[in-house]
Amino acid sequence: MYVIRMKNCAFFARHGVLDEEERLGQRFYVDAVLTVDPGRALAEDSIEDTVHYGVAFSVIEKIITGQRRFLIESLALEVARALTARFPQIKKAEITVRKPNAPVPGVLDYVEVTVVWPE
Repeated sequence: MYVIRMKNCAFFARHGVLDEEERLGQRFYVDAVLTVDPGRALAEDSIEDTVHYGVAFSVIEKIITGQRRFLIESLALEVARALTARFPQIKKAEITVRKPNAPVPGVLDYVEVTVVWPE
């Protein structure tokens, strides 16, 4: 096994419970930690047998910038499921979604949620 890490993928989207979050939108950041079965990819230097970073980024982007979700937990799970479906060589996807402007009554850097799939 080997691990691919994609860090701080940034997207503008309109997720959240409050109407203002949908209306105004905000940036979301995604980390993907993917545990991959190497198969022949490493020994044969084969892009066809590994996880193509550009395609993986596009899968993440489509979900994060797509349908509104109330929970970043739901976003993280959807990303994890989509990546493992698109790339069967991913044996575990650990997806973190960060929301820097979470509507809380206080000061914080961000709220983040991490989902591991499969569990």
